Amino acid sequence: MDANLKTYFEKHNIEYKIHAHPAVFTVAEHSKLIGKMPNILHTKTLFLKDDGNNFYLVGMYAHKRLDLKVLKEKLNAKKKLSFASPEQLKEKLNLTPGSVSIFGMIHAKPNSVFLIIDKQVWDAPLVGFHPNINTSTLELSHEALEKFYLSLYAKKQILQL
Repeated sequence: MDANLKTYFEKHNIEYKIHAHPAVFTVAEHSKLIGKMPNILHTKTLFLKDDGNNFYLVGMYAHKRLDLKVLKEKLNAKKKLSFASPEQLKEKLNLTPGSVSIFGMIHAKPNSVFLIIDKQVWDAPLVGFHPNINTSTLELSHEALEKFYLSLYAKKQILQL
């Protein structure tokens, strides 16, 4: 687990359960682990940008397809959305491809990246996200997820993707 994330969780009293596993880089690889973590909604996190250099970190159900055009409309973005580069990922969130997680937000400067959590993930009783490295999964209750989110933002803004 990322040491900075562990410290952040301790500071904000965010409870979690950690599941160690071999490194996984794709949803397909992670899907093989589902039986070892029952009852958890498995997720993926995508790092996006628009042509106006706004950055978005999207946490969603692992097997759901993100329609970038629909997301652009929901965000009222005037510019086209696309995947950000590995260099931008490192610069903005101190993460590398394969270990992208909503928890990268602890490294983001204020208002430099917008966190978007899909309603399906938000409504789940238990969710799993990488702890900024891909050799484990953190299991969080909805309450812990909400506590993490509210440690970053004063109010909730959840989207149905």
